[in-house]
Amino acid sequence: MIKDNNTFDENPDVILIGAGIMSATLGMMLKELQPDIKIEIFERLNVAAAESSDAWNNAGTGHSAFCELNYTPERPDGSVDTSKAVKIAESFEVSKQLWAYLIQQEHIKLPEYFIKSIPHISFVWGDNNVEFLRKRYEALTRCHLFKGMQYSESPMQLKEWMPLVMEGRNPNEKVAATRMEIGTDVNFGALTRCMLDELQERGNVNLHFGHEVRKLRKTSTGYWRLKVKDLKTGNKRKIFSKFVFIGAGGGSLPLLLKSDIPEGNGYGGFPVSGQWLRCTNPEVIEKHKAKVYGKASVGSPPMSVPHLDTRFINGKQELLFGPYAGFSTRFLKNGSLLDLALSVRPDNLRPMISAGIKNIPLTQYLINQVRQEPEDRLQALREYFPNARNEDWELEIAGQRVQVIKKGPKGGGVLEFGTEMITAADGSLAALLGASPGASTAVSVMVELLERCFPEKVKSPEWQAKLKEMIPSYGQSLAEDAELLQQVRSWTSDTLGLPRIGANYKQEAGKL
Repeated sequence: MIKDNNTFDENPDVILIGAGIMSATLGMMLKELQPDIKIEIFERLNVAAAESSDAWNNAGTGHSAFCELNYTPERPDGSVDTSKAVKIAESFEVSKQLWAYLIQQEHIKLPEYFIKSIPHISFVWGDNNVEFLRKRYEALTRCHLFKGMQYSESPMQLKEWMPLVMEGRNPNEKVAATRMEIGTDVNFGALTRCMLDELQERGNVNLHFGHEVRKLRKTSTGYWRLKVKDLKTGNKRKIFSKFVFIGAGGGSLPLLLKSDIPEGNGYGGFPVSGQWLRCTNPEVIEKHKAKVYGKASVGSPPMSVPHLDTRFINGKQELLFGPYAGFSTRFLKNGSLLDLALSVRPDNLRPMISAGIKNIPLTQYLINQVRQEPEDRLQALREYFPNARNEDWELEIAGQRVQVIKKGPKGGGVLEFGTEMITAADGSLAALLGASPGASTAVSVMVELLERCFPEKVKSPEWQAKLKEMIPSYGQSLAEDAELLQQVRSWTSDTLGLPRIGANYKQEAGKL
């Protein structure tokens, strides 16, 4: 069980701000690479992984680009750009490798505690959308990362894959779907808590709940000085460290701005809230065993891609639909209404105004979402589940996301819908901003952080050997090496309790 430490190391090697999946992943990797490293973790809430990493708050659990249509945009010439999907699919395979390693080392609990096998399905209707999905399928299956993807326009086949989606649908409607059997559902909240629990057992790691980092400043000695407040007692203390990671979800931007590193100049944030419809009828929940993603509405943010989503939370199968977007000036679900206003500074004012003007349709979309009545939400649900009844669903508040705004050409602003890491020139501080795909790519993101912030150590024979032990494909491209992908997928599938893929595990594991 995760403990709230009363012990403080006032001069640790590393400070992690936020007790979510990113901090937990970085902490585990650093502890494996340097067992004697001293780490202090500060979390403003009273529980770990309660914001973006929590299963109820996370807009996507197990992003692997198998079914998320927004990762494969259509080019002006009608072709489909698969570059982002390939990168995300590869990153998810990297994440599975670290998890499999931690399982084998008995550092985290049994795999069924946080990861489940569930098919990933993309579903569309209408001539134009069907044509797009067909082109997407043809483009993706040229890459071995998507080997095994199925495509069908047969209503009978689709009814077998997703009965709730097809029951009650107009038989004359043109429909199509792709299906990946090897999709997964990941409870990142459970995974985060497992890793943090293990970290505390290692020693030299202190996790402090109810503690908020109020200020951080680089001193003339090269250390970062953090002022931390105990929200229960009101007590304040100063902590010094040579490296700080800001992994506080929506709370990362205000702390990055307070750091005053030049690399953070011009960054702003646009908060987007969300809601789910949660099914309360066990009979309906039992009939649907898939993640079914559709196409987002024009002008909507990526986190609003509609999906009828099977999830496993606290050992129980759940069914969600959404998320429905909304607007709040908070940067965190448990944040302040003043978050957005307080994030405006002279260096990011112009980019934020510019991005706002360029994205007026997005603002209008969010306003319309906020004004939705229950009947409107039910109508959106019925596009994916025609026989849905209002009495079987209840509204659930989802998490808060802060989309990145940064300087664009000629000093304007650009609204980004991805994850972005900002690091100080000397590698002493790193901050992670943005949302999707987020948690699923945590391991790849942290590998990049290590290479940026600890370049000499990463180059050392000791760290190189350990990185390749934790991530057997480290330094190699799974997108370019089909044989290597088959090897690591066989190993991770066997270790994580997922459907076996490829040749005999023992033969292939010996090649890693």
